[in-house]
Parts: sequence; C-alpha cells; structure tokens
Amino acid sequence: MNFTVAQIAKMIDHSILRPEFTVEDVRTGCAIAAKYDVASVCVRPCDVPTAVSLLRDTQVKVGTVIGFPHGDSATEIKVAETELAVDQGATEIDMVLNIGWLRSGDIVSVENEILSVVKAAGDAHVKVILETAYLTDEQKLAACWAAERAGAAFVKTSTGFAPTGATIDDLALMRSAVSAAVQVKASGGIRTLDTMLAMAAVGVSRFGTSATAEILEDLARRQVNVPGGRA
Repeated sequence: MNFTVAQIAKMIDHSILRPEFTVEDVRTGCAIAAKYDVASVCVRPCDVPTAVSLLRDTQVKVGTVIGFPHGDSATEIKVAETELAVDQGATEIDMVLNIGWLRSGDIVSVENEILSVVKAAGDAHVKVILETAYLTDEQKLAACWAAERAGAAFVKTSTGFAPTGATIDDLALMRSAVSAAVQVKASGGIRTLDTMLAMAAVGVSRFGTSATAEILEDLARRQVNVPGGRA
C-alpha cells in the first residue's frame, strides 16, 4: 500500500473521547488534529463547541458520538443529541446502534432508529457503530445492511470501550456487506501504522485512533529511505 503522510492523515478521525479528559486535554487533542491535518476529530458531545471554535480556520472536521458508548439511549434522545451537535457545528455523527435490539433480532427497530438519526443529521455524515465485540457474524451483516438501507455514510466497528475492538476479519466482513456507497471505519485498538495499512488493504477508508501523532511520525520516518516519498 503506497500512501503519503498527508493521505494517511486524511483517513484518521483523531479520538478525544476518554471520560476523564479535561478541557486542556481537548485543546491538546485539537492541536494535534490541526497540526497533522487529519480528516476529523471525534469529541464528546459536551466538547463540540470547543472543537468547532479551535478548528474553525482548519480543514479538520468536527465529529461527535451519539448514544455513546452503550447505544441504549431512547431514540428520541439520540435524535436530540444529533440535532444539538449539528446545530453546534458538528459535521460527522458517530452513533452507537441499539445493541440489545440487534441481538434480539429486532432489525426493524434498529433500522428505524438509524434512519431517525440520519434524518436529524441532515448533511452531516452518520457513522453507525456496531460494537462488533458483542455480535455474531450474522448480526454484523444484518447491522451493516440496516445501516445502508437507512442512509448511513459509514459502518464502524467499535466504541473502544468494549472488550475487543476492530479486527481484520470483521472489517473484511463489513466491507463485503455494504456497497461502494458506504465506507468502513475501523476503531478500537488502532495503535500502529502497520495495523492501519493492513486494514486499509481490506477496504477500510477511515480510522478512529488517539495514536495519530505516533502513526504519522512512524510513516514519516519510514519515508526518509523510500524513493518517491512513499512507504
């Protein structure tokens, strides 16, 4: 896989989601995102106004999480969260689907909830978090199909708060389940450049990680000795 640092950066959603983060931690995370010109930051809902203000003069988008991390908020709450986030300037919405409904086989309710969030998001891109650690392959496929039918822009593996995160097998399965109109985002345990490259090889186009600086600096070091500036 031949990528420049700039290309890899535009595949990263820099994650600033840990519950103990202070306002200063959010500011530091946004500074990292701006420095490397990543695709977006993914911040807690309370931090959307701060991130929008800090990144206003950059090309970095602001995203946030909905129904995070358990996915069990009432649909009306997820819709309200989405509407507020968009009103405050978020342009990417990472929603956790209702895991319990999915595991119960109530795909209709899962799909209708995603559709409600997609409608509330308007022009903002919706990424549907499956939380694959808790699902069978059949449930993962059903979730991907429901997300595409509901108009989601992405299907995404994990919140980062479940027992396990993204795996190559899950990502390949998700990529096979959706059309080219839907992108696949890997999240949960994305700590190294080699992990990103392996996942990109199976069709992943976006990555949620807090290891942005380490990954991009690693690629920059590798490119020093690679003709043409690619690794």
